[in-house]
Amino acid sequence: MKLTLFVLVFSALLLTQCTDVKEKEMKDKKQTVEKGVKNIEQEDIDNVTSMLVEKYGDAHKDRIKRGVTQAAALWNSKDGCKKDFEEFCLNYFIADEKEREMVFNKISTNFEILRGNFNKMSLDLKRPLHLDIGETHPIDDIFGALDPSAHMESDLYENKVAFIVILNFPFYSLKEKTEMGEKWSRKDWAYARLGDMFTARIPAELYQNYSKVTTDADTYISEYNIFMGKLVNDKQETLFPEDLKLITHWGLRDELKSNYNMENGLVKQKMVYEVMKRIITQEIPKNVINNGEYTWNPTTNKIYVNGKEADSPAEDNVRYQHMLNIFHALKAMDEFSPQLPSYILRKFEAEMEIPMADVEKLFVDLVSSPQVKEVAAVIKKRLGRELEPFDIWFDGFKSRSSLNENDLNKATTSKYPNPEALKKDLPNILVKLGWSKDRAELISSRVAVDPSRGAGHAWGAEMKGDVSHLRTRIGANGMDYKGYCIAVHEFGHNVEQTITLYDVDYYAMKGVPNTAFTEAVAFMFQKRDVELLGMKTGNDLKADLEAIDNFWACYEIMGVSLVDMAVWKWLYEHPDATASDLKETVIRISKEVWNKYYADVFGVKDQPILAIYSHMIDAPLYLSAYPIGHLIDFQLESYIKGKSFSGELERVLKQGRLIPQKWMKDAVGEELSIKPLLEATSAAAKKL
Repeated sequence: MKLTLFVLVFSALLLTQCTDVKEKEMKDKKQTVEKGVKNIEQEDIDNVTSMLVEKYGDAHKDRIKRGVTQAAALWNSKDGCKKDFEEFCLNYFIADEKEREMVFNKISTNFEILRGNFNKMSLDLKRPLHLDIGETHPIDDIFGALDPSAHMESDLYENKVAFIVILNFPFYSLKEKTEMGEKWSRKDWAYARLGDMFTARIPAELYQNYSKVTTDADTYISEYNIFMGKLVNDKQETLFPEDLKLITHWGLRDELKSNYNMENGLVKQKMVYEVMKRIITQEIPKNVINNGEYTWNPTTNKIYVNGKEADSPAEDNVRYQHMLNIFHALKAMDEFSPQLPSYILRKFEAEMEIPMADVEKLFVDLVSSPQVKEVAAVIKKRLGRELEPFDIWFDGFKSRSSLNENDLNKATTSKYPNPEALKKDLPNILVKLGWSKDRAELISSRVAVDPSRGAGHAWGAEMKGDVSHLRTRIGANGMDYKGYCIAVHEFGHNVEQTITLYDVDYYAMKGVPNTAFTEAVAFMFQKRDVELLGMKTGNDLKADLEAIDNFWACYEIMGVSLVDMAVWKWLYEHPDATASDLKETVIRISKEVWNKYYADVFGVKDQPILAIYSHMIDAPLYLSAYPIGHLIDFQLESYIKGKSFSGELERVLKQGRLIPQKWMKDAVGEELSIKPLLEATSAAAKKL
């Protein structure tokens, strides 16, 4: 077989003399590698393509042309001269389908070994940071930040494995997958997924820079706390507990949610919203951010020390500079991604695999639907007042709200006093959801339960024989209900991770189409948490409440996502913008989206509230995954109603990583759609 000659042939290739061409290429080696100046021209591509077609026949012409063209786009002088490229293609193109399948299987096996072990190493290095197993030391942070796989991609280009993959298993665009995928076999899909692995060759220094700016942004956000006990009104009165400290935006948003039907709730909500607006406009005094030394009236924007007014500079565009830094770091990678030469394309066409235009249409159709006013009327009636802008976070449709949280805490703390108790109960949870005892025990045996330092998370395995990890927080008195709710959500991720690793037919197809799909599965588990405790909500309108709650959550986050997408399009149109320019643009766009889809519903114009999300700062273009996850969740739930929960979930998960629309079509008979949610919302609004 050709691959058995790999080492010998490439030793010869490296010794090949191409003096007349290489002299200049080696002189400009630094520029070639760092700036992405390729050394294979179209004429060279045409010549190599012609030679291969002549050797193997027209039946292979399309794959030859695609593979040679894509390999040439990423080949540079470090890999060899033009003659080296020609010899590489002639030696390593595989025409025989049996050999190609054998090579595919070998590559898949080796990638599973590499990814699986690197993943396990990373997981183990982070144990002191993630698990509640004792005090941490700065050395733990250093080891935890180490990425064992950091050089894997560059190594695979250097030893030519990446180019063998590109040449024989080329990349297909999302448009091509959509048009051709209906006729593909499972093996064809697996070959295409292998082709997705090597579409860019980004220099390590750009990855390092991106890591730095995102870490800086994450730190900025994680330390952006507001001391709520230091907020005062015009009478210098405080409304919040002295020790209450909230992170933006999550903490502020959840505080808004918690104050419905509470004493002074509306007054406190209005004060929180004033804080949000000051953050968005960057008028917030710098000295009140993560600092409890001053009192602050967010309405007048004055700060005080010992009751006397003090001076403080405004934060002044720091928020938007972080966003701009991330944009520049990602844009710098564009020229090294010949197939997807912009971050917007990489995010939507490659990662999400739903074109941005389709996502925008889906969101616009929902936020402009007549159901918005139907639900708003229900909320208005429940509140007994006119709507305020922050009522986009109205939280009064949760069916479990009829239960006493003390009773829920009592049930979970007694049932799960420690991680071992939760681990032991995992098979029982799956049996309650419809799995057979044997299948439940098999899936659960592949999930480890660990005591988490944080709220909890799921970490999947990357190779068979390893286990996924359910990290959950259990206090000294046992697991409270909030911790249990998170644990059930994370267990949903673990079940998805396990089934799509062990039971999908090809390793290249393992997983789900994108993050939104695994979130949808976790939502499906989480909403059954009370049922799994053997408790009933006592609410006959549970299904209606879930539908309308899902709809209102989509209405809110889809507007935020529309702002996020519009801002990124503007950034690409104005790459030299300053932080001040970006701030003005974000505020302008947020008000435009508000005025178009929210102002008539809430009765007030020019509100910037949709720009408060911290994800816009440190998680570029991630926001769209949330509402898509809610839509997937709702469509799956609607389809499996009356059917076996476990059987249907296994069926759809075993599809693996198809593109989203095909996955949905094969799963529930239709593509991703807002129609089921709109219909259910109208019915629910009438009942409520």
